[in-house]
Amino acid sequence: MRRFARLVAFFAILAPAGAATAELSTWRFTWEGAGGYRIEGRMAFDAAHLSRPELRADDIACFVIEGFHGDRPIGRWALGQRGPATTWILTFLPAERAFAVYGPDHPMPQAWNMDGFGTDCGPGGFGFNVGNWAQDICVDGRLIVASQVAPSQPLPAVPAPGLGFPPDACPGDLLIGLRRGD
Repeated sequence: MRRFARLVAFFAILAPAGAATAELSTWRFTWEGAGGYRIEGRMAFDAAHLSRPELRADDIACFVIEGFHGDRPIGRWALGQRGPATTWILTFLPAERAFAVYGPDHPMPQAWNMDGFGTDCGPGGFGFNVGNWAQDICVDGRLIVASQVAPSQPLPAVPAPGLGFPPDACPGDLLIGLRRGD
């Protein structure tokens, strides 16, 4: 009985209020850029947020993108790589099953390790941006102009129940980490 009480106390310390009942909603998406460039990505957030009109970067528990030119990998970025100077803006519209794209209500809705100039993904880095000029990628600290498509091109996402994530995609607490499918 004493062992059981210690175990209960241990988990009570680890689990913030409500975390034990949180379920993740997992999604996958593909961005098709120009010139044979594309991104394949995954994200997860608390399923209770599905009723919100808009989710922001701070609502995301897991996130990873992998870039390709044709079939050749050209870079990746995961939420766990985020640092104090990382550009990280995300706007997701659950009811539309899509990321917000450029428009009057969203002048710069997406900046995933990439600012509007396309130069801050860093040496060896990878990033994506949707702004008023284009949707495009950054590789190794350089804007890839050949990847650019119209800023209003739709960027849909589809639910993917049970989707797994690499460890660096989910920098959150222990309980969320246990649900990521490692």
